[in-house]
Amino acid sequence: MEIRLEGLTKVFTDKTGKETRAVDELTITVPSGKLVGLLGPSGCGKSTTLFMIAGLHKPSGGKIFFGEDDVTKLAPEKRGIGLVFQNYALYPHMTVRQNIMFPLENLNVSHKQALVLVEEMADLVGIKDQLDKKPSQLSGGQQQRVAIARALVKKPRVLLLDEPLSNLDARLRLQTREEIKRIQRETGITTVFVTHDQEEAMSISDQMVVLNYGVMQQMAAPQDMYNHPDNLFVAKFLGNPPINTFEGRVEKGNIIIGEDIVVGQTQAKDGIYAVGIRPEDFKVDPRGFEVSTDTIERIGRDTMIRFNLGGVAMRALLESDTVTTTETINLMVKPGKIHLFDLESGSVVL
Repeated sequence: MEIRLEGLTKVFTDKTGKETRAVDELTITVPSGKLVGLLGPSGCGKSTTLFMIAGLHKPSGGKIFFGEDDVTKLAPEKRGIGLVFQNYALYPHMTVRQNIMFPLENLNVSHKQALVLVEEMADLVGIKDQLDKKPSQLSGGQQQRVAIARALVKKPRVLLLDEPLSNLDARLRLQTREEIKRIQRETGITTVFVTHDQEEAMSISDQMVVLNYGVMQQMAAPQDMYNHPDNLFVAKFLGNPPINTFEGRVEKGNIIIGEDIVVGQTQAKDGIYAVGIRPEDFKVDPRGFEVSTDTIERIGRDTMIRFNLGGVAMRALLESDTVTTTETINLMVKPGKIHLFDLESGSVVL
């Protein structure tokens, strides 16, 4: 089931009459059967967008389509959605079986058929042996699986997940996000997943949408977005450690930092630009520019060094076996790995 948002807008008005545009003219298409991650900093409009898709927030403008059906004004229960909140929202006095079965009670599903569907969903999410327990007897990861099973048991057209892993510890987050991707692939259900965690979004999304102040910055496959950000905001938002950014100039095809350090070549016209180089896009090369290392950290197979280049503090993430000294080192930027952005708009130049 394709989800299409056309010019979707949400304006909140407080008691003083002040308006806040939480989502601004958002137009995207979530392909049928795909998992799309809505990503961005706190307050960027990602959860508001999800709640408008769910019908919990009424749009101030624009339309929402499920396939060819305009669902903009439909009540949530008539849209055919499965919604999972970050706090799971399980009923503590009910067993797991009863929690999963609950959405079927108003759908004229026979008790016998409901039991079959519950078993099917419990098996899908891997909690078939937990059906007689109460939520308090389960781990956080198991509770999250119950919430997903409950959302899926009524065979919704789309699945909506709002920060579903935020209450889990690091190990469970990793395990559960892999489970969410497996479940999504096995069911083939169109899924929208909200998170502020870039690693989480990049690991399970077929496509990501990055928002900032309610405005879409870019929509692309995770690795494409990482390698080819549309603007400086996206480049800075994605990546850990973060991208190195500095003001540089282009002269006769050379990208220059400081007085005379050439860090690469470009076809961009001469001028001043915002330049971005990801830490992992440096490499040790005796033909490169010499830098003095301020600090050095060995992180398993990689070594992180901090250095000053043309008056700018920078990081490089290098393969450990290429770093033989901790005082000075010669570096080059890998071909095609320098990003140039317009100083004023932040838009990508090349």
